Amino acid sequence: MDFRRVIEANRESYMDELFEVLNQKSISAQNDGIRECAELMMEKLKGSGIGHVELMETEIHPVVYGEYHVSDDAPTILVYGHYDVQPPGPIEEWESPPFEPMIREGRIYARGAGDNKGQIMAQIMAIRTYLEAEGELPVNVKFLIEGEEEIGSVNLDSFVAQHREKLKADLVYTSDGPMLPNGHPYVLLGVRGMLYVELALREADFDNHSGNKGNIVPNPAWKLMDLLHTMRSADGQVLIEGFHDTVKAPTEREMELIEKLPFDLEEVRRNVGHAGIEMTKAEYYRKLCFEPTFNISGFTSGYGGEGAKTIIPKDAKVKIDMRLVMDQDPDVIFELVRDHVAKHAPDVSVKKLGQMSPSRSSADLPFIEPIRKAAEASFGKKTFIQPSMGGSLPDAVWTKVLGTPSVVVPYANVDEANHSPNENLVVEHFYSGIETTCRVIAEMKHIKL
Repeated sequence: MDFRRVIEANRESYMDELFEVLNQKSISAQNDGIRECAELMMEKLKGSGIGHVELMETEIHPVVYGEYHVSDDAPTILVYGHYDVQPPGPIEEWESPPFEPMIREGRIYARGAGDNKGQIMAQIMAIRTYLEAEGELPVNVKFLIEGEEEIGSVNLDSFVAQHREKLKADLVYTSDGPMLPNGHPYVLLGVRGMLYVELALREADFDNHSGNKGNIVPNPAWKLMDLLHTMRSADGQVLIEGFHDTVKAPTEREMELIEKLPFDLEEVRRNVGHAGIEMTKAEYYRKLCFEPTFNISGFTSGYGGEGAKTIIPKDAKVKIDMRLVMDQDPDVIFELVRDHVAKHAPDVSVKKLGQMSPSRSSADLPFIEPIRKAAEASFGKKTFIQPSMGGSLPDAVWTKVLGTPSVVVPYANVDEANHSPNENLVVEHFYSGIETTCRVIAEMKHIKL
């Protein structure tokens, strides 16, 4: 199977295809170019050899669906990606226009280059490559490319639940996000979930003079800080009753995978901008993959401008995001948080701003090691398996709603600057991603499910 030869013969045309998609705006938050991009993605699927392609509506932005059917007895891969992108601003920080892709020093610069157009186009071009190399695919392949990922995939759960039979597969395969910091590929088996809440308190109708009304009017900021001290200890332990009750401990196999992962403490310190971090590799990955967080992401109250303004603020607000691990349920955790606040500060309001369930597929599934080898052969670098990423993606929709194991294999470079100005994708990563997808498809035909 000479995939690399076919890719080399089509390098220029594949890049032209990618540039056409990158040229098309598709900002979901602003509904700018979304439908045009969805229709363009349909064209790309059809042009790659996907026989059945359709546009499926949701309450906001359409889903692009494609299917190549070989046999009812063949394994089925569902490829997931998204065609929508983040707004490009601040525009003045871009070295070239965000929707006019340009190659500089071996990188493609454009909004969506890494997140996620470059990666999903690598998967689409893989179908064309495989068909040119072999004449037909050995497995069934389905594509689901949504247009709402950058606004939280708000309709994805309901869409998948509604079309569960249509989307039935043996594996969901996603290429999104960056590789490891040292440039090595890896196979992600899951994600942490998330619960985002806002605590708010209003004590007075307006700000008061801190001298004339000091000791008279209560300060809402102090009340929120007192409440926060009941929720988390000085050493970082979450004190909310029941918060840790369902946390699933890592298996021996998962801890073995962690031991094989690369770790450079100095590199970690540089990446986070904190020279005082001290931890072992086991501690680092255990905290990142298997332990929940309780993070204050914002605290607002009173005056924050230059100089002094002596007031007692009328209100205060704190935003908290919690990264959840298997088997924490964000709905249950929200109730625990609300009960805790009602007990310790009943006048504080609690609002849920967002949530996502944790998800993890087993490291013992038969296709995990073949996928790892596929990426390793294509990128030419040692490839690792990580049980979970620290962040959150809509992965539980596959493992819990669809009931299908899911893996994420990022093709983008670690410094892709997704969501930032000068988003980029290393040119060779695009071509290696095409080859990886081809090799994954080839390996799936040998897997006994």
